[in-house]
Amino acid sequence: MKTLAFCRILWYNVYMENREMQTSNTEEMVTISRAEYERLQQENAQLEAKSAKLEEAHARLEAKFAAREQEQAQVITSLTLQNEWLLEQLKLSKKKLFGRSSEQAEQMVMEQLSLTYNELEAYAFGTKAAIEKQITVKAHERKRQSGNVLDVVPEGTPTEVVEHRLPEDERICSVCGSEMVEIGKEVRRSLMMKPAEFWVREDVYYTYACKNCEQETGEANIVKAVKEPSLLPGSFASAEAVAYLATQKFVMYSPLYRLQQEFERQGLKLSRQAMANWLLNTSEKWLRPVYDTLREQLCKEPVLHADETTLQVLKEPGRSSTSKSYMWLYRTSGCAKQGIVLYEYQPTRKAEHAERFLQGFSGWLHADGYQGYHRLPGSIRVVGCWAHARRKFDEALQTLPKEMQKDSPAAIGECYCSRLFKLEQAFAELTPEERYEKRLEQEKPVLDALLSWANEMQAKTAPKSALGRVIHYLLEQWPYLTRYLEDGRLELSNNRAERSIKPFVMGRKNWLFANTPGGAQASTVIYSLIETAKENKLGPYKYLLWVLQSAPGLSQADEFWAEKLLPANAPQECYMTHK
Repeated sequence: MKTLAFCRILWYNVYMENREMQTSNTEEMVTISRAEYERLQQENAQLEAKSAKLEEAHARLEAKFAAREQEQAQVITSLTLQNEWLLEQLKLSKKKLFGRSSEQAEQMVMEQLSLTYNELEAYAFGTKAAIEKQITVKAHERKRQSGNVLDVVPEGTPTEVVEHRLPEDERICSVCGSEMVEIGKEVRRSLMMKPAEFWVREDVYYTYACKNCEQETGEANIVKAVKEPSLLPGSFASAEAVAYLATQKFVMYSPLYRLQQEFERQGLKLSRQAMANWLLNTSEKWLRPVYDTLREQLCKEPVLHADETTLQVLKEPGRSSTSKSYMWLYRTSGCAKQGIVLYEYQPTRKAEHAERFLQGFSGWLHADGYQGYHRLPGSIRVVGCWAHARRKFDEALQTLPKEMQKDSPAAIGECYCSRLFKLEQAFAELTPEERYEKRLEQEKPVLDALLSWANEMQAKTAPKSALGRVIHYLLEQWPYLTRYLEDGRLELSNNRAERSIKPFVMGRKNWLFANTPGGAQASTVIYSLIETAKENKLGPYKYLLWVLQSAPGLSQADEFWAEKLLPANAPQECYMTHK
């Protein structure tokens, strides 16, 4: 029993000891876990902070990468558009150099080629055959044989008759010895020409005295022949010479140095300086008053056209010799009773020059898209030019490959413009009132459709592309382009002004520049009178000759002498002669 009791006591002690150890170990284990937990929590917080920072950095990198991708995409798009623009400009340059304008006829192109290449052969081997094909001879009619000189010379051309007869000793019949008589004749006509002639004219004015009065009173009554007024006192220039020089320079585009060379070949030593002085002085003294009178009449018209082109003046005060000056043009419209074409030289393209020249004018002004015209006073209403719009559509069309041109938006836009011109051609013979009604009936629907199409295309087209630029031009100029609908006297384009400024542009290709502003001003006056004369069917040389011959005498008797020398008052002999 004692043993059992001892064992039980021993087991109990061991059991209690083990329990205490387990309890102690458990408490120690719990204490270690909490510290580790706190440490782990701290480390976890640190890791979470680092993770957040990494995520933030990653987000920043992703944003930078996206921005870089967007920037690269923009650069690629910009380079693509720039490349397309450069290709368009290259195609447009090639078109301007080697292509033909859409407004030119095929026949004009062929004629130009024949002038450039093999002119003589083209006309020599083509003209006569063409004439023969065009002539239809009816059975009961006879037409004068082609090639007769009377077909090309104007009526009233002087004829020199040279008769060829046999000598008297050859008029004896070789058979019977009798005198032969004329029984017929054969006429051969030739066109005769010779270089410009020159000669010296001496005007001799005699002086008369009364000898009877001298014997009776000792003083003779002296009377002198009345002298004709001189064109340029102190100069040997004549109206004929100045008119000839002006015509050669401003109608035939022959520079003065070429005229000097031609004169020298004929033995005439007339310097360029002398010729220039003649033109400048006669322009300022006799032609300028006529020019000013024409300007006053121009500003009284209800409808005008305007345009401008560049001009280089070497000795412009305060400006370099390479600076651009401008030649402005103003002219009457087709509704005017008398055509007037006036040029004006100005050193700049500022709108104030047009405003000053058109002082007193109130009405419609045809012009291109130059913004300077839109800054003119409200009394001047600018009318846009559809020829410019059509030309821009054609340029956009030429930038496309040929296989893409047919159904392209540029072709559609050009088709709209061409439709307007075709309708205008059909209305050409109508009165202004009738034309006004027809335009509202047939052309306004075309314009409405074009406007709707242009607004739709604007959102789909790159602004800097050729098509984008023409769409922008069309919408920007729309109020001016559609203004022609308001009056039947207005025209669809400003081609009338462009045709009138072309002679100056052609002349500029030969003489290139003006030396001084005075020379430029003289050129504007002479050009103006010449083109105004042509507009009124007057021969430039004949009209200038009449003005220069009449002006010195009229100026002494009439304060308003310039009005009497306007084209409307020119005599019949000044008009061009046509068959």
